[in-house]
Amino acid sequence: MSKTAINSGRYDVIVVGAGNAALTAALSATQHGAKVLVLEKAPEAERGGNSRFSGGLFRFAYDGVEDLRRVRQDLTTAEWGRIEAPPYDGDRFRDDIMRVTQGKADKGLTNIVIEQSLSTVLWMTELGMDWQWSVLWSVEQQGKIRFSPGAILEAKGKGVGLMAKLFSLAGEHGITVVYGTKMIGFLQAGDGRVTGVRVRTASGAEDIPAAAVVLASGGFESNTEMRARYLGPGWDRVKVRGTKFNTGETLRMALDIGAKPFGHWQGCHSTPIDAGAPDVGDLRLTDRTNRLSYPFGIMVNALAKRFVDEGEDVGGYTYAKFGRAILTQPGTVAYQIFDAKTVPLLEKRYNTGTPVVADTIEGLAEQLKLPKDALVQTVREFNAAVQPGAFDPAVKDGKRTAGITPPKSNWAQPLDSPPFTVYPVTGGITFTFGGVQVDHLARVIDTEDVPIPGLYATGEITGGFFVENYPGGSGLMRGAVFGRIAGEKAAAERKR
Repeated sequence: MSKTAINSGRYDVIVVGAGNAALTAALSATQHGAKVLVLEKAPEAERGGNSRFSGGLFRFAYDGVEDLRRVRQDLTTAEWGRIEAPPYDGDRFRDDIMRVTQGKADKGLTNIVIEQSLSTVLWMTELGMDWQWSVLWSVEQQGKIRFSPGAILEAKGKGVGLMAKLFSLAGEHGITVVYGTKMIGFLQAGDGRVTGVRVRTASGAEDIPAAAVVLASGGFESNTEMRARYLGPGWDRVKVRGTKFNTGETLRMALDIGAKPFGHWQGCHSTPIDAGAPDVGDLRLTDRTNRLSYPFGIMVNALAKRFVDEGEDVGGYTYAKFGRAILTQPGTVAYQIFDAKTVPLLEKRYNTGTPVVADTIEGLAEQLKLPKDALVQTVREFNAAVQPGAFDPAVKDGKRTAGITPPKSNWAQPLDSPPFTVYPVTGGITFTFGGVQVDHLARVIDTEDVPIPGLYATGEITGGFFVENYPGGSGLMRGAVFGRIAGEKAAAERKR
């Protein structure tokens, strides 16, 4: 991949950022005839944005196995015989987004993501993307693999594999990527058209003209001041799951030239992570600090009290908000408690943590320094509230509690089989929900509801897609769908 001087030639399209949204935009623009420059603020060793830290899951709509066969042409007939994948059509995808966002996600933008999700996955497949079945919230039973609805496909090698492949494809398509290059301003014509960017490198400042600019540089989750300002008290101290380079300067610059703020600026994706995780994402761990098997146990706070319905829904629909719930608890910590029946169900990422194990609940309390009587009472009341029914980890089984608050709506089993295993967790922020407004062509909209000529955006810098919560895998899908659109439309600007 080229590392030549930035000013070695004129570019048609400049893409700011180098994650999934950015590189899909760059690839799309290149396919439509544009000469593309990608600006990455991070050094090459830390490239890839939040996408590199992700689980690589892409949520998309499909009507049945035949659609999936178009994506996974690498599988044998015998391998297909192991797959149980009921249809996940556009209506169900839409219902999931609207349900978890309380109907507040922008309907127009949501529809575009849903309607173009399968075609975008197929487009990525044609480019050369490698896929694997997702292990997130999937269960293998009697030789069959059963998936949580919509959570079926991920990039091979997860986020690390996703970005390695996208950078490889960018190189094959002749896309120039420069590292350690920070955008510090826009170039604009007298009528407000964006005509390029100003950047700062180790050699100093430089102006780079272009026919169009695509912003794909993420949100502001790694900016302490912006988290405190927009998300509220306590968020300045939260652990950051992803890249340390998503600090919001590009977003601020877009607002400064008149881009319209849009979406849920006090909202973010915050997931349960290992309480001992580093303060900022570690590329040696990527997403493996996640702790998402809580539906199979209970979570208590430092007072030994439960505070969420762990079985409200499958994990893909609750994990992005439960991290936030943990951060409201005393000491911003919680404890996930499992017994011998459910420990085998914990996803492999728990192996990166060190559990606390004891043969009695009292012993757990002593090791965790939790109030012993309170923890014993919490577990006793929970066990007594569990209702009869068949436990099925692959679906919402309706096996619930009765008479306690909060309830547990699914997967409720008594904690009665020692040894008991506990993983301390906290909330880790992944990305922010507020951003600039874009239209159906990925054009950035100004405060007068008019597109800013020459300026496009995709990914986490855009707002309106998610409010309070989101379905797992829809973030990468959003970035790729609008990346593909932004690249195509930005490439067309060179003909003006």
